[in-house]
Amino acid sequence: MTRAARDPLIIATRGSALALWQAEHVEARLIAAQPGLEVSLLVLKTTGDKILDRPLAEVGGKGLFVKEIEQALLDDAAHVAVHSMKDVPADLADGLRMAAISAREDPRDALVSRGGQGLAELAPGARVGTSSLRRACQLRARRPDLSLVPLRGNVPTRLAAVERGDLDAAVLAAAGLRRLGHEARITELLEPSVSVPAAGQGALGIETRDDDAVTTELARRALHSEADAACVAAERGFTGRLGGGCQTPLAAHARQVGGGELHLVALIGRPDGTEILQGERRGPSSRGAEMGADLAEELLGRGGARILRDLGALG
Repeated sequence: MTRAARDPLIIATRGSALALWQAEHVEARLIAAQPGLEVSLLVLKTTGDKILDRPLAEVGGKGLFVKEIEQALLDDAAHVAVHSMKDVPADLADGLRMAAISAREDPRDALVSRGGQGLAELAPGARVGTSSLRRACQLRARRPDLSLVPLRGNVPTRLAAVERGDLDAAVLAAAGLRRLGHEARITELLEPSVSVPAAGQGALGIETRDDDAVTTELARRALHSEADAACVAAERGFTGRLGGGCQTPLAAHARQVGGGELHLVALIGRPDGTEILQGERRGPSSRGAEMGADLAEELLGRGGARILRDLGALG
């Protein structure tokens, strides 16, 4: 059902501290764009939130944090869904659109260590927690002497594991740490030359129904960043061509370099870090998605297809 401009608006969100911060941020921006707007949150538990005893790579990859929230839109139980773009599959559910991509928070990965060491200073055998094959692949390539430990749960849970001494360090998204006020816990920001981020990391996606032009226009006016959307499009163009999910170490990071151009760096790797293929492209922002797909084709031809076949991710 199409929402009228003065009708109350419902935002569907996950219930973690970070997801609620993101939904409340979107709520504040929507109200700023339309003063007097009545907004409420619909908090949902997704499949990814329910399964905490196994790595995401074992339970289906992308879409685990999205499906139930999208269903709320399709069922007309909510008008807006808020996602971390790194969790959003290449294809949205039929009848839905990504109305806006937010101005991006820091897209880098961040190391949080118990003793204040940077990545290079961690002792051999140090226990480092990560929930991501992408991060694990790049860490193993750079520091094969570390002991990597699967780490699931929300941001406070992961930080607590380091604080208790269960882990010597953990790698998390800098964006989540900053948004929740934990920036001081960051020991080292890992530059893309050390750890290429996930496609879309640090950006929020605001999703609406195709038939809800009023809400779509409001979300775009309130939150959309054309420059950051172009970067995210390039990154998702890369992973979308490869059908990437959490089962495969894929990474992509684009940045604006002036003159209306993007610089994109991306990689395909093996989970054990023994082989990583990396490439880059530079081109107009207007062709971000095509540039990402072109870079994916290049890496497939350089051995990426073999890696993906070995991982069962390519027919």
